[in-house]
Amino acid sequence: MEFSDYQRLKLSRRGRILVIAIDNGRMNAIDGRMHKELARVFIDAQDDDGSDLVILTGNGRAFCAGGDMEWFQMTIENPKEFRAILPEAKRIVTSLLDMEKPLICRLNGAAAGLGATIALMSDVIIAADTAAIGDPHVKVGLVAGDGGAIIWPQLIGFARAKELLMTGDMLPATEAERLGLVNYAVPADELDAKVDEIAGKILGNPRWAVRWTKTAANIPLRELAAKLTDAALAYELVTNTTEDRRETVAAFVEKRQPQLTGE
Repeated sequence: MEFSDYQRLKLSRRGRILVIAIDNGRMNAIDGRMHKELARVFIDAQDDDGSDLVILTGNGRAFCAGGDMEWFQMTIENPKEFRAILPEAKRIVTSLLDMEKPLICRLNGAAAGLGATIALMSDVIIAADTAAIGDPHVKVGLVAGDGGAIIWPQLIGFARAKELLMTGDMLPATEAERLGLVNYAVPADELDAKVDEIAGKILGNPRWAVRWTKTAANIPLRELAAKLTDAALAYELVTNTTEDRRETVAAFVEKRQPQLTGE
């Protein structure tokens, strides 16, 4: 399979491993083009006959630092644009959970918002100890509708997950490991070795036993996504129209504290 039409994601092979690298500037922020590519890359990865395992990572400093502010402002000014991406948002979650091939997240740097969701919906998450992860949707006036409300409680329990989703706090990778949010937090210069170690162990097992073990384990997550995603995205769509949403994005761009009104 050829992947030449991707612009925000770089796909390459190492033997039977397919590497998907998020590549969109210094912080790998998500814009409209990347959102569209994320909605089909895991389907393409599943269909790729040349690979048996997928590694998801980021190029440069960050893994994926959430939504691009210019894109956010555009969707605030034109709510039809936000409404139009909802099928993509749903497909990102479902395609991640439907993919049978094992998926390792090489968490090289900051992962926020949807970036955190795609990291945490991977099968094994290996982070550099210099990385951080969090879902600050609420800090920019949005419901964590694109997967955060699904995956965080499953990994660390409802009380801790709701605290982090409602505060929007970022966690250092070492704290994320302690909580069980990620599998490993290793020194940055040991990240590749740890990823290769786990990938080698997985690839050393029979292909179909691995794929279908993952598929069976993901059944409850797929059921949960089917129950929650439509409502969560609907809530997110509504919050995109609020005054506080507009103000939080403007404050972020202007590097000031938001003046919230509760509207």
